Amino acid sequence: MPSATSTPEVAERVDLVLLAEPRGFCAGVEMAIKALAWLVRAFDVPVYCYHEIVHNKLVVERFEALGVVFVDDIDEVPDGAPVMLSAHGSAPEVVGRAHQVGGYTVDAVCPLVTKVHHEVKTRAREGYQIVYVGHAGHEEAEGTIAVAPDAIHRVERPDEIDALPDLGDDVAILAQTTLSHRDWEGVVDAASERWSDIWSPGRSDLCFATTNRQGALLELVDRCDTVVVIGSTNSSNTRALVQLATEAGCKRVEWINRAEELPGDLFGTVGVTAGASAPEEAVDAVIRALNPTDGVETVRHTDEDEYFPPPRNLRDLLQAIRGFAGLGFGAPPPSGRLDDRAIDASSALTALDRLRPVS
Repeated sequence: MPSATSTPEVAERVDLVLLAEPRGFCAGVEMAIKALAWLVRAFDVPVYCYHEIVHNKLVVERFEALGVVFVDDIDEVPDGAPVMLSAHGSAPEVVGRAHQVGGYTVDAVCPLVTKVHHEVKTRAREGYQIVYVGHAGHEEAEGTIAVAPDAIHRVERPDEIDALPDLGDDVAILAQTTLSHRDWEGVVDAASERWSDIWSPGRSDLCFATTNRQGALLELVDRCDTVVVIGSTNSSNTRALVQLATEAGCKRVEWINRAEELPGDLFGTVGVTAGASAPEEAVDAVIRALNPTDGVETVRHTDEDEYFPPPRNLRDLLQAIRGFAGLGFGAPPPSGRLDDRAIDASSALTALDRLRPVS
């Protein structure tokens, strides 16, 4: 199977690449990938992960090559095995079951998803019926609905609002974090027309990283003959980028997972962006393949400095391992706590490549 770092030949006339900034890994994905990478390093036995850690085929394949086992049913995890719960959030019963069967359990849920789960619990406890805007079958949506299934009514489109039953006077509206603003605004407008006093959170549920990547795309799309969006087909925020480029009138939009999938007839000015779970090495490989004669121009929309630390129990475990390793080799224990912010997810993945696969 080709790697994300190999470079295919795209033998055409690409003059300029417009590179969206920000793009690629968001803070939640950074946290989740580092957490799983460190869990793999901490245990000699296979690590299990409930659902894909993030929605990116390249990242998942990389972990699978190291022996990580991805499961869609927590009962597939052997008793006592280390287990991680994915960034998309899990149903409460799944979290509870993972702690029962797992020898060591780490919940890598994105804090933004945790915020939505908290809002669901709070509104349901107060007697609200909740209109939840989310995609059918998406892990985040399923996990959120499971928090209060009797109080949640999932919709995706504005025309589905009128089809909902009478929900009474106390109605709230919440969202899957990876929706595009266009998806959200159409539904919330329709819901506000039906329920004039509908409750919505003071701070948007929509992921800031998703919004920023969409903003960066809009700043370059009018200048492009083609826009290349990098990311996997099960990534909701990547799908939103593809839809946005199309709706913005881009002449041609190519959705690829790796550089080897680039068509060979691209020309002129090509915009490049990546979904929030796509690794930067995939972006680098695409640019090498495009080989623009006039180089690469970065189109910066905003700077991101958001950071989510790995779960506390994992940080404590890593700190303890560092201390025991120092004592075991006759060296003094490391001073201070592990500076996890100084290590990015790409570096954590690269370090994993030096490990031998688990047989």
